[in-house]
Amino acid sequence: MPEVRPVVAVTLGDPASIGPEVVVKALAGGELGAVCVPVVVGDRRVVARALATTGAVLEVVPVERPGAATGKAGRVEVVDVPAYGIDAIDWGRVQAPAGRAAYESIVVAIDLALAGEVDAVATAPVSKEALRAAGVSQIGHTEIFAERTGTLEPLTLFETRGLRIFFLTRHLSLAEALRQVTAARVLATLRGAAAALRTLGVAAPRIAVAALNPHGGEHGLFGDEEEKELVPAVLRAREEGIDASGPLPADSVFWHAAHGRFDAVLSLYHDQGHVAAKMYDFERTVSMTCGLPFLRTSVDHGTAFDLAGTGRASATSMEEAIRAAARHAFAVRGRTA
Repeated sequence: MPEVRPVVAVTLGDPASIGPEVVVKALAGGELGAVCVPVVVGDRRVVARALATTGAVLEVVPVERPGAATGKAGRVEVVDVPAYGIDAIDWGRVQAPAGRAAYESIVVAIDLALAGEVDAVATAPVSKEALRAAGVSQIGHTEIFAERTGTLEPLTLFETRGLRIFFLTRHLSLAEALRQVTAARVLATLRGAAAALRTLGVAAPRIAVAALNPHGGEHGLFGDEEEKELVPAVLRAREEGIDASGPLPADSVFWHAAHGRFDAVLSLYHDQGHVAAKMYDFERTVSMTCGLPFLRTSVDHGTAFDLAGTGRASATSMEEAIRAAARHAFAVRGRTA
């Protein structure tokens, strides 16, 4: 019986960014067809422009919906999402039409996944400024996916070379993120992280909580958040059967996780976890949104407007995002190949 490959919707991201370029470069290699059936979702004129810019060679097959895809090397189906004003969009700058085009493609990809026509979604980068200029109320991908799917508390997970990092908070000012470091929120996130890891195949997850203050606060000497908020949350999680540890100093906990002591680390704010992952392997870090009805993965980098239109952007992170979507798609859906 032939192996069934998951169908992965791949969005183009902001059409003025490197997103379309890294998508076509990732798919032109042909290797991804061995693990999934990739289906591009976006304006096919943007795909054509990216192919011309990069010199990548792909046979583009426009379709109304996925279904006849074969994953054949050098060939990709495109669910065309025509964008208003697309011909006037310039490479490399924030533009409202680009934000609108990115948003509409994301919505189509989500709806395809909700309808079961694709098994997972992999996204190229968007510009938060362009989304805002286009009148989109959500600040980014995670918020769009959460609202469209009715998911109350989606979790962000970074994965790179075996290092996994969950985030308590992400797109907040540092001051606001610190206010959200509460025992209740940490406990809820530990519960969600443990459930997500089990879905991804980690039978007995070991999760470390990164400390907020230097040296883990030194028992209140450098701050009392550890004693007041983090320790109670960890103790309660352990009472519930979650193998949680910490809080452990943030300057070493990621190293321990990368060397196998823990299956994941809970980072308390955006840069705490992003710096660790990207220093470990910038190009191969993949972002996953857990807790949705399906898996969404993404590149770990931004729009790189300074590189857009040059054809020089690396497609490694996009390739890794699509591979991760293919690897975990069926497990998140609760089915087997």
